[in-house]
Amino acid sequence: MEIESVQCECCGLKEDCTQDYISEVKGKFDGKWLCGLCSEAVRDEVNRGNKKAFGTSVEEAVMAHMSFCGKSKSNPAVRVADGMRQMLRRISGDLSSTPPSTSKKYARSASTKLY
Repeated sequence: MEIESVQCECCGLKEDCTQDYISEVKGKFDGKWLCGLCSEAVRDEVNRGNKKAFGTSVEEAVMAHMSFCGKSKSNPAVRVADGMRQMLRRISGDLSSTPPSTSKKYARSASTKLY
């Protein structure tokens, strides 16, 4: 099995995966490779859309998530952390809390640098 480095088409995060896995993921998301977090966000969007009268296709959910990721200009690792925080808030039902940009409860120290 050959390992290949692949980059998420939404957030830009790079992962090392087998070609079989890459093909499987691309097959699920209209030929686009998505990292685990972005693929979960797209699935969540499709599931929420199915509860509406008209539903949301996978293609629409991928495009919406790509647009969301494109609006954020930060490092991919920071976006992954923000996405995890948002996903945990959604799971806990705490979507009414303040957005991360206005929250001062958690902050990165000046000595912490990702890259």
